[in-house]
Amino acid sequence: MDVMTMMALRKVQGLSEEVSLEKNCPHMATGVFPDPTAEWLAIQNDRKSTLASVCLKNNFRKLSSKLDSYVASRLFVEHKHKFIYCEVPKVGCSNWKRTIFILQEDLNTEASEIEHDQIHQTSVIKKLDSYPPARQKELLNNYTKVMFTRHPLERLVSAYRDKLLHSEPYYSITIANEMKAMFRKNKNSSEKVSFQEFVSFIISRRPESLDIHWKPMFLLCDPCNIHYDILGKYETLGIDSEHVLRAIGAPENLQYPNLKRYSSEKRTSGAITLEYLRQLNSEQIEKIIKMYQMDFFMFNYTMEYKDYFSLHD
Repeated sequence: MDVMTMMALRKVQGLSEEVSLEKNCPHMATGVFPDPTAEWLAIQNDRKSTLASVCLKNNFRKLSSKLDSYVASRLFVEHKHKFIYCEVPKVGCSNWKRTIFILQEDLNTEASEIEHDQIHQTSVIKKLDSYPPARQKELLNNYTKVMFTRHPLERLVSAYRDKLLHSEPYYSITIANEMKAMFRKNKNSSEKVSFQEFVSFIISRRPESLDIHWKPMFLLCDPCNIHYDILGKYETLGIDSEHVLRAIGAPENLQYPNLKRYSSEKRTSGAITLEYLRQLNSEQIEKIIKMYQMDFFMFNYTMEYKDYFSLHD
């Protein structure tokens, strides 16, 4: 690995400073709180403050109150508990949709009984764009709105592993062939798309045109113009999901499920992410950071990780 690549890697490796503090020593980031709820609320305030500052600095606030139709299509509505969830793929969205389904249908069932494909194809869960603009505004003003984020590069690796290394036809054939056509003389090659090809494809596109599984998170949920009541993180999913369910008045016995589509595989972790990042050259790393820089800034995932190699999952 050349020196430039190593320097670029050091910019992007690891979890954010905030997440590291939240996971390992939260009182250092927030002060010592005898009440865990007070501590969690302090972290929420920090997240919202960071987000608001970045939105203001970059002039992302819109004068018009009209909701973007694309963003409305990403917002799922659960009326019984007055809950709106913004779907961010590769950040636990399948399990959130299972949870919404159980809440909405008042089911006495286990989340594990709801198949992955079933939950993504059901028409039972309503999206905000199915309502007229006036009703959309009313729901946004009165329901608990929630968005979850994940380290941008870990999410990217998770998307690659999930969509390009498995046999889901649209991604493993249609999208894969589009990528191969850009970088291979023999576009009919049966060899799977490499992570380098995947990244090169992404950085050749405009962020707005990217597939939802690797589109920047802020473009999916528009957090500068939708004031989310809870900003959760994949890195603190357990405690954040617990507070979401408590906030919306979900049944006490309902917990956020810990299910994954390919149960035999390891979840994409920081260590696995690093393995893939090492396959990239310094130019690719710099460009992929730039592609997701607003996600880094808005959701406080820092780009400096000097202690990364001493961190453990």
